[in-house]
Amino acid sequence: MKKGILIIILLSTLVGKIQAQDYRWQQRVEYLMDVSLDTKTHKFAGTQILTYFNNSTDTLTNVYYHLYFNAFQPESMMDVRSRNLPDPDKRVADRIYKLTDDEIGYQHVQSLKQDGKELSYSVSGTVLEVVLAKPLLPKTKTLFEMKFEGQVPLQVRRSGRDNREGVAYSMTQWYPKMAEYDFQGWHAYQYVAREFHGVWGDFDVTISLDSSYTIGGTGILQNAGEIGHGYKAPAPSSMVKSKTKGKIINGVTPKGSNLSWHFIAKDVIDFAWAADPDYVHDIQQVENGPELHFFYQKNEKTTDTWKKMEDVAVKTFRYLNEHFGKYPFETYSIIQGGDGGMEYPMCTLILGEGQFRGVTGTMIHEVAHSWYQMALASNESLYPWMDEGFTDFASSEAEASIFEEANPHKASYQAYFSLVASKLQEPASQHADHYSTNRAYGTMAYSMGAIFLHQLKYLIGEENFYKGMKRYYNTWKMKHSEPNDFIRVMEKTSGLQLHWYLRYWINTTKKIDYGISSIIESAGATLVTINRLGEFPMPIDLLVTYKDGSKELFYIPLNELMGNKPVEDKTISRIELDSWPWVNPSYTLRINKSSSTIESIEIDGSLRMADINRENNKIVLSEISAYKYKTR
Repeated sequence: MKKGILIIILLSTLVGKIQAQDYRWQQRVEYLMDVSLDTKTHKFAGTQILTYFNNSTDTLTNVYYHLYFNAFQPESMMDVRSRNLPDPDKRVADRIYKLTDDEIGYQHVQSLKQDGKELSYSVSGTVLEVVLAKPLLPKTKTLFEMKFEGQVPLQVRRSGRDNREGVAYSMTQWYPKMAEYDFQGWHAYQYVAREFHGVWGDFDVTISLDSSYTIGGTGILQNAGEIGHGYKAPAPSSMVKSKTKGKIINGVTPKGSNLSWHFIAKDVIDFAWAADPDYVHDIQQVENGPELHFFYQKNEKTTDTWKKMEDVAVKTFRYLNEHFGKYPFETYSIIQGGDGGMEYPMCTLILGEGQFRGVTGTMIHEVAHSWYQMALASNESLYPWMDEGFTDFASSEAEASIFEEANPHKASYQAYFSLVASKLQEPASQHADHYSTNRAYGTMAYSMGAIFLHQLKYLIGEENFYKGMKRYYNTWKMKHSEPNDFIRVMEKTSGLQLHWYLRYWINTTKKIDYGISSIIESAGATLVTINRLGEFPMPIDLLVTYKDGSKELFYIPLNELMGNKPVEDKTISRIELDSWPWVNPSYTLRINKSSSTIESIEIDGSLRMADINRENNKIVLSEISAYKYKTR
């Protein structure tokens, strides 16, 4: 072979390897926005300068923006979808269809330039497609300059004005927002009511409106001295000089009684805010953690609840910091607004007039999103179980610890078993918007996501599990984690193989169902046969309780695990048996004691395995005639 040809082959191979390893780049955005809201007409106008960094290996000829407010119009995809689901969200139902012209929402782009050149663009529903004047090469950046206007819709779902508790403005998904582009391509989904995905970046936002309104939301207020409204001047480390402040185009100058609020947020995926003239603003400090801000309307329905909730919020951050990793930002705001509870970077909007435990439970859940949607920021449209489910898991454990309650995940299992019985279950691997029922989506995203984690404790042991959860967070925060990223961290932490578990639980609707089929006395020993009745294989913890009160745990590994989990309860003797090949429908083990000494035998006494029929999981020998039992 000629030397030149060999060099070309080697270089090609090297380039191929580099490209193969370089698929987890992340795009970046830097927003500079100046917006003015007219509180009489509920219309707003603004300018946006967006520096867009193409860190990908691809040349881009188009970009896409989300125009979420366009969903709040009759005959939008969100409206049509809601009116045709068999179980529509009651908060939406046909409310969008009934909005009048002065109640609808919209976002209109008035002009858009790339590096000073006018761009052509088209709008389809909630997506703006832009043809670039100049292709954006890999590892380069470009500057988009935009003028836009909008109308705040009557509050229907998450965003809007005049919510049912009288909060004036819940300004979420309110600005033209660049869609995410990653190794899977563009994620420019139409908005039909469920989940979001965003690009990491910095936000420099100035909001001008009537001075009687108090604003709370994403970011750190830079001009607290001018604003007041309960804010303290930020620490010098939080003050960030705007790099491009002088470049605002067609900026809106506040007049009369307007105030201009200047917020900066760094390394976030979105920017949200709320405003109301009746907000009370309280502040609490988490030790070695963020400064917490509370914004709510003070009345007989809120005051006691919200004052009590402040202490719970501090405890929530302490618990989550300790068990799942440290919250990465300096502040967090808990704001009365929206239509239930919804997470955003550095803040949440929740309804505020319910019972203490209801309002507090919602707050804890939304706070926990700061770990899974705001720090790890997995694509919640594609993997809602990685966001809602992991959040539900963490918040349930935090709430149970704070209020000293047992069985934090009981409700998740009950919801899953109910969905299975309804025959409405669908695979968790599909896009959040495409479920046939809200029930299937909700149970999958929240309950099955939480069970995915709690059941993982059963597979790898609690110590490995909590080590893995922290390792996952610290490894992948600010990096848009994928399912494989999570499972690989858990494999590395536990030394066990877990991809089979991910595939079964997320990609299929196969069920776990094991039962004790027979208990037979044989020459002074006891033979126990277990049947796998479902299609989903699992390792087995078989707890044997003897009449003298002693216990033994017989551990049957699954061959797919390629190993054994550590001993979890060192007060109980554990006997490790041969692996159960997943193709085998039954397994027989030998207990070297007479059945007359045995009180009970139980599969998974910890109740962490999502076995759809627990009636055949436990046998109390004194309750059966002879020592023989068959389920089928």
